[in-house]
Amino acid sequence: MSAIERYFSLATDILSDVLATQKDKMEAAAQKLKEAMLAKQSIFAFGCNHAGMLAFELFYRAGGLVTINPIRAAGMMLEMTPITMTTDLERLDGYGKILLDNTPIQKGDVLLLHSVTGRNPIIVEMAQLARERGIYVIAITNMRSTLAVPSRHKSGLRLFEVADLVIDNCGVAGDAALEIEGVPEKTGPTSTVVGAAIVNAIAARTIELLVAENVTPPIFVSANAEGGDEHNQKVLAEYADNIFYMR
Repeated sequence: MSAIERYFSLATDILSDVLATQKDKMEAAAQKLKEAMLAKQSIFAFGCNHAGMLAFELFYRAGGLVTINPIRAAGMMLEMTPITMTTDLERLDGYGKILLDNTPIQKGDVLLLHSVTGRNPIIVEMAQLARERGIYVIAITNMRSTLAVPSRHKSGLRLFEVADLVIDNCGVAGDAALEIEGVPEKTGPTSTVVGAAIVNAIAARTIELLVAENVTPPIFVSANAEGGDEHNQKVLAEYADNIFYMR
């Protein structure tokens, strides 16, 4: 098989592992998001750099929940030059507190955090402080990767040790999963494709649970579809109190 076929096969296998082993945790996450929405609480998502792609996957897109708020942080969106500065920033003590202090997140809200290793100060600090403030923390991480490395946070803890709910993306240690003969390094990272499937499945289940509560879910329609703009304006206005990316 070519690398194309083998990568698709690996991704499919990992997705199957996630469904087999993490379904109950994804269900719990969806239940928590439903409860937050029914209680008029807010939902936030964050990750550093490539891990942050899951926050953007959930945010302002066709079929997505209107109420997902990404936490966008300077230096954490792959926008810096040199790009290596982003690595320094996610290891910076105190940056997680700065982000949380400047996010309109409150007691009773939900915070979804994504980090493959969960070892760096920014992500651990955000999880710790959020829980101290009565915010429910859902972590998506990779247990093989995180168990293979020590924490860089002063507490010695990693994300999975400070979250309320932990979902394993079931990838390989180091994320890159594909071996190519004659190349010492692996390629084909899987955390993004698998993580996107996890968060979209959670969002879909949340919508299903809201319908069971006789609530009309606030879902974006493609702005390029006929009537999309009008629909989106309506749901944005209806849920304005829980939407912070329009302010």
